[in-house]
Amino acid sequence: MLKTAENITFGHPDKVCDQISDAILDECLRQDPNSRVAVEVLGGHGQLSIMGELTSNAKLDVEKIARQVYKEIGYDDNLKVNINITQQSPDIARGVDTGGAGDQGIMVGYASNETEELLPKEHVLATKLVRNLEKVRQENKSPLSKLLMPDGKAQVTLLGDKVKAVVVSTQHKDVDDFEKFKKDIIEEIIKPVIPEFEKVYVNPAGPFIQGGFEADTGLTGRKITADNYGPQIPVGGGCFSGKDATKVDRSAAYMARYLAKEILKKHQANEVLVKLAYAIGEPQPVMATALVDGKNVEIEGYDLSPVGIIDFLNLKKPQYRDRARHGFFLDFDVEN
Repeated sequence: MLKTAENITFGHPDKVCDQISDAILDECLRQDPNSRVAVEVLGGHGQLSIMGELTSNAKLDVEKIARQVYKEIGYDDNLKVNINITQQSPDIARGVDTGGAGDQGIMVGYASNETEELLPKEHVLATKLVRNLEKVRQENKSPLSKLLMPDGKAQVTLLGDKVKAVVVSTQHKDVDDFEKFKKDIIEEIIKPVIPEFEKVYVNPAGPFIQGGFEADTGLTGRKITADNYGPQIPVGGGCFSGKDATKVDRSAAYMARYLAKEILKKHQANEVLVKLAYAIGEPQPVMATALVDGKNVEIEGYDLSPVGIIDFLNLKKPQYRDRARHGFFLDFDVEN
């Protein structure tokens, strides 16, 4: 069966918005670990809008944080920043204050033994390609690196273990020899990650000079499939970025991933799919299931309330911009 997955660089407009949302969250948590944050960002064509709900004792300059993140990613154009942030709804706070979930929803966790990362292979390869694009650009050592710009995407199609097609689209400065540029991408970006492939497409639409917010809009949480496990695995609740861990969209998804890895190792299984479902205001999930190589296995021995998950995975500390940038399922700082 053919399997395809994509991922994006941290300079892609959607991922820029994720990082700004999570940088705001991190600063709130740095000053006040009990902050309640739900912040979303929309950017494009010279403007940046930051909206959401924030209940915190933190004192922060939201616009300054946003501009700093944008600059650190590699963009230098000036943005008009609009901010509209209010306090969390009392109707939501009422349920969270007593230890309940901040929303209803179904969160999915997955692990597979087909890769060292315990993730689907096509997803891992697409992710490694964009990470290599970022690495080469930031190291700024080769002639190619001096041409690369922050925006970019990669996509990989597999048939079994064979790579049928690789697609890399990357923003770049104006080049004299576009065909040489494409060959350099193949040699420096693709082959170190995927030495053999049947077909390759580099910037198949032609030169990609205008990128980022100059060319496209970005929105927090729009790349939810790439942020999870790729399109072969079902996606559960909402996105992760900009949400503190009382939102089970984030915390329960992280716990589901942790449980999937632990159950995979315990049972020496090929793959594990975990699903956790919650009702707003209720502490314990209304559903907690693990499918281990097609068989149901009971989940026991864990406190799956939001409070329990937050304590177990240590989710009150700043960590979220790094996750938005490098991968949401980085190892968790588990409380022993």
